[in-house]
Amino acid sequence: MSDRRLRREIRHKRIRRDVFGTPERLRLSVYRSLKHIYAQIIDDTEGHTLVSASTVDPEISSQIKGITKTEEARIIGKVIAERAVAKGITRVVFDRGGYKYHGRVKALAEGAREGGLQF
Repeated sequence: MSDRRLRREIRHKRIRRDVFGTPERLRLSVYRSLKHIYAQIIDDTEGHTLVSASTVDPEISSQIKGITKTEEARIIGKVIAERAVAKGITRVVFDRGGYKYHGRVKALAEGAREGGLQF
């Protein structure tokens, strides 16, 4: 395992000590790879993923052809917010997954706020 990945996982564990999804405020978790970005809304008390969106979803991948990864992340944020609001979820706590709140992670968060999520 690379040193960079290990440091991110340590940061993520440290963040997760404080960030916990309850039924009143679910957890919006972000994972980014070199090509894709994934977002899930999770109820940690039950251990269930309630809503998810990613750039590998067939309905979303057709929309994001030819745009930058940051713009893709903003679209994923809007899509997960739409899906969450449709299920009655409006308040979440943001779990940045050990990544800096910068670039694609920040764009996803801003897109989710634009879509109607509060955090």
